[in-house]
Amino acid sequence: MLTFAAAVFLLIITPGPGVLSAAGMGAAYGFRPGLRYVIGLFFGNNLVALTVISGLAAIVMGPPAVRTVLMVASIGYLLYLAGRIAFAGSRVAFIEAKKAPGIPSGIMLQIINPKAYVVNTALFTGFAFYPQSLAVETLVKLLIFNAIWVPIHLVWLYAGAVLHRLNLSEAAHHRINILMALAMLGVVALALLSSFGGRG
Repeated sequence: MLTFAAAVFLLIITPGPGVLSAAGMGAAYGFRPGLRYVIGLFFGNNLVALTVISGLAAIVMGPPAVRTVLMVASIGYLLYLAGRIAFAGSRVAFIEAKKAPGIPSGIMLQIINPKAYVVNTALFTGFAFYPQSLAVETLVKLLIFNAIWVPIHLVWLYAGAVLHRLNLSEAAHHRINILMALAMLGVVALALLSSFGGRG
């Protein structure tokens, strides 16, 4: 059980689309608007977990074409969110970025986020610790997973919100938003590299 908890912590604490976008929403819009987005991430991640646990993910994700479509959709959506963060509050935004993405945006990111499926599959198909009952083990895993997932994402959101609350100039805030968006683009680049690397 402790090994499972450690694995959850290490897999979630590392920067990925979820935590980086949570920090970016906090930096661009503040804690409360960003919290709605994190609630969406939470619901979306649990939907992915249930899809993995039920075996539906293995059936749906089996064909390589589906994985490719999911990767393209995920990258496109991450680019969209990076744009929302980069141009938050900007009068020259090419997209409407004054209103923070909410719960549906968080759910959408997790549903099309390949990393969410990989992490959930690794956690829920491995790290067995209660052979007497798979149902009990799965329930305990869900509880542990969420008990670690929630505070980590709230810490990232809060870190971004601290930057948002600092008495910085509009130009400085804009630079921070750009840096957060660039970090998300870094995740996109890594996703592309891993995707092409997996084909070699």
